[in-house]
Amino acid sequence: MSAYRYQSSLFSLLFLLVLMVSGCSTTVQPVAEPLRPVSEYVKPDVQHAIQVSDPLEGVNRRIYRFNYYFDTYLFLPVVNAYRFVMPDYAENRVSDFLDNVLEISNLTNCILQIKPKETGITIGRILINSTVGIFGLWDPATQMGLARQDEDFGQTLGYYGIGNGPYLVLPIFGPSNLRDAIGSGADVFAFITIDPLNFDNNEEWMQSTFNALYAIDKRKRTPFRYYASGSPFEYDLVRLLYTEKRFLQIKK
Repeated sequence: MSAYRYQSSLFSLLFLLVLMVSGCSTTVQPVAEPLRPVSEYVKPDVQHAIQVSDPLEGVNRRIYRFNYYFDTYLFLPVVNAYRFVMPDYAENRVSDFLDNVLEISNLTNCILQIKPKETGITIGRILINSTVGIFGLWDPATQMGLARQDEDFGQTLGYYGIGNGPYLVLPIFGPSNLRDAIGSGADVFAFITIDPLNFDNNEEWMQSTFNALYAIDKRKRTPFRYYASGSPFEYDLVRLLYTEKRFLQIKK
């Protein structure tokens, strides 16, 4: 599947989300933000345990607010509709199938990071889940003690000493940094190149369906909700937690 066709499918999904909820007449409530920035209370020369470079903070905060509106009034209603019409058992089969397809990314990055144990586990998971698990619709490998190895190219770059770069908030996708944004693009390119589902020989609707299911399933399994913390400093908290999370994932 070409990069152009993949991007077209992604934009088609986003347009579909807009159409599905554009008829909703919901009054948008203003989002609470701090009356004063942290910089008024914390001296610039203070050394924090975790330093986060955020030179684009003004732009990032605006994107963060956009993501809140998109998530609340467009994306989550679609996710809730999906959960309403799909039995839990069917949802789990979709999740397991998608996880099995995307094991190719974990395998690629385990190899790039020269992790023989994790590589072997991932190969075992693919073989078991694709056969005993019937094309990945079930996940017997986990029950057999082969835990999923979540790896991506952002972690691979970090493994080889590439720093975070400036903190970024990506439209729709949320918290990231320059290294991880580049890594996400590389993961997409690798998936397109390997083409595990042989998309090039399938109908366009099958590609669009896969992309839509992946986006909905991923959001369904992500418990985070914008501005649900009750803290006026939520942006700063999310920035800190994301940076620490990625640090721990790379060091594991």
